[in-house]
Order: sequence, then structure tokens, then C-alpha cells
Amino acid sequence: MPKISVITVNYNNAEGLKSTIKSVLSQSLTEFEFIVVDGDSSDGSRAIIDEYKDHISQWLIKADSGVYQAMNRGIEMATGTYVLFLNSGDTFRDSQILWEANKKIVGNVEIYFGNLMFTHCGKEMLQEYPKELHFHYFLERSLPHPGSFIKKELFDKYFYYSEDYSIVSDWEFFIYAICKAEASYKHLEMVISNFDLQGMSNDPKNKAKITEEREKVLEKYFPSEYKELKERQSKKIQGERKLSAKVIRTLKRLFRSKVTN
Repeated sequence: MPKISVITVNYNNAEGLKSTIKSVLSQSLTEFEFIVVDGDSSDGSRAIIDEYKDHISQWLIKADSGVYQAMNRGIEMATGTYVLFLNSGDTFRDSQILWEANKKIVGNVEIYFGNLMFTHCGKEMLQEYPKELHFHYFLERSLPHPGSFIKKELFDKYFYYSEDYSIVSDWEFFIYAICKAEASYKHLEMVISNFDLQGMSNDPKNKAKITEEREKVLEKYFPSEYKELKERQSKKIQGERKLSAKVIRTLKRLFRSKVTN
């Protein structure tokens, strides 16, 4: 069976790091690689890594430029056929996940992905992903890195996560690999991980940044589709403006009629 490398990236999230490490070490499957990459945290994360270092295959504590540089370092360190990112704060759904997933991963598919359980303030919400993926799907959504087993060789074949983006580099990789390079994929009918919704990609304040970065990706790899998308958006906005003007005129007429009556 193909070897799996579980990579955990952390920066100043000691509590989340400990939860993630305990989750990984609770797995009934023992034949996998566990890598921890810490961005030179100052909150006690080092002590946690030291506490569990005998159970971690490889670890690195080094300042980085952001989460994607840390993730790239983890990929470079990995020796497994497939990599899965379970970053600090995220946990496997239960202790059998890697065992069950490993039985389904046979090595002839390049990306396997399962479902997630979103968690926030003690509440849970199941997030299911479709069996069939297409370009328009990725315009609105992405695949979950805590629920995806990606063949490591794809990063060498295509590219590693871009360190020029702050939020969408994993989305960039998925949309390129699947929609441009036509990498093979398969949906796993199982919940892989509990995903902490407090990450920056889920912060409403980052919505404009996400849109900006995604448009740069689309313009780079899908220029004709991007042009068509922008034209549709422009027509939609113009239509909304016309509608708004019509509504305003109607309201004015109604208002005048009420006054005269």
C-alpha cells in the first residue's frame, strides 16, 4: 500500500498543535510518516514538539514567510507517496481514519479527497464534496487540504504552493491540477477530518483578498475563461444598474401618487 505523509504546519497555536498531534498519534494505522513544521513560534509550541518528538518522524522549527512556505517545506521533507495536510487545530475524525483511507488508496489515482466536519465554537456541520469536479465548481469552492491525499510527485510535476499568495495557493494547485492538467481524482465516501473554521480563509475580512488572488490565478492559467467571466460580470452589473434605475423611477412615481392622493 502507498505510504502516506501527514504534514502539520503550525505558528503560535500551541493548543491547536497539541490537539492535532494527539489526533495523529491516536491513529490505529502505524505505517505512515508524521511531519511537523513550525514557523519559529514563541507561544510554547516548541515545548509541545519536544514533548512528542519521539513520536514525530521529522520536524522543523524555522521562521518562514507564511503558511505556504511552511507547507512547501513539509512537502520537501516528505518521503511518502501521498501527502495530507492536517494543520494545527485540525484533527482526524476518529482513530480509524488513516486505516480506512489507506485501504482505499491504491496508488493509481493522483488525488483522493473525502468530506470534512466543519467545527466552530463547539458546533459541527458536515461538508460533503461532489464525486465529479469541473471548472465552474472551482469558481465557487475548492477541495479540503485536511481531507485530500495528494500524490507528492504532482508538486514536482506541476508546481509547489505559490508563496506569492497569502490565501488561495492550495486552491490554485487544485484548479490547475484537475482542470488544466487533468490529474486523476476520486472521492472517498468518508469524513476525513474536523476542520477548524477559524482560519484566515474563512474570515469575512479576507473576502476581497481571496477574490483578488483568485482572479490572478484565473487570468494566468485560464485566460479565455477569465475574459468570458469578466464580460458576464460586467453585463450582470450593467443589468443590475438598469434594474435599480427602473426601480427608483417606479418608487418615485408611487411616492408622488401617494402625496397627491
